[in-house]
Amino acid sequence: MRSYSSQGIILARRNYGEADRVLSVMTDNLGRISLLAKGVRRPKSRKRGHIEVFNLVKFQASEGRGLGLMTEAEVINDYNKLRQDLKKMSVAYFFSEVIGKITREGEPHKELFGLLKDYLEEICTSSNLRQLRSEFTRKALVSVGFWPEGKKMDNPDYILEDVTERKMSSVRVGRKITS
Repeated sequence: MRSYSSQGIILARRNYGEADRVLSVMTDNLGRISLLAKGVRRPKSRKRGHIEVFNLVKFQASEGRGLGLMTEAEVINDYNKLRQDLKKMSVAYFFSEVIGKITREGEPHKELFGLLKDYLEEICTSSNLRQLRSEFTRKALVSVGFWPEGKKMDNPDYILEDVTERKMSSVRVGRKITS
């Protein structure tokens, strides 16, 4: 088994089995990947607090037959101010849903990782969340190649739904909260 290390932002997590979790992680050099974190739901797990959604972590993993296996994780930034405000959390969930919908597993997107990292930091201090949502959507679509650079985008939500061919579930909540 080959092992590797990287930095990543935890986009989502879901319980798996009795004590494990499957994590969706946007990494700086591997793109969006899924990793299995074994035993993290046990009370004595040392990784438990490090792999919360939106944490920027430095991690080590090894390749498995299906999912990679996260062996170590260390928090670089937990974006604590984001967690103290429901509106900011909803916008952060929107960001992670956008990345999940416009990227494919294992395709490197260094620019998109940087964009997400910058915007999570921006959310912590910004009060204009509606504008932040629109800017992020536009820049993410341009970064991945779904929209030409420099071309005006009147309704980023409409373009995003057109590209993904489905409604974004967090858009409804994000619109209500940021209005």
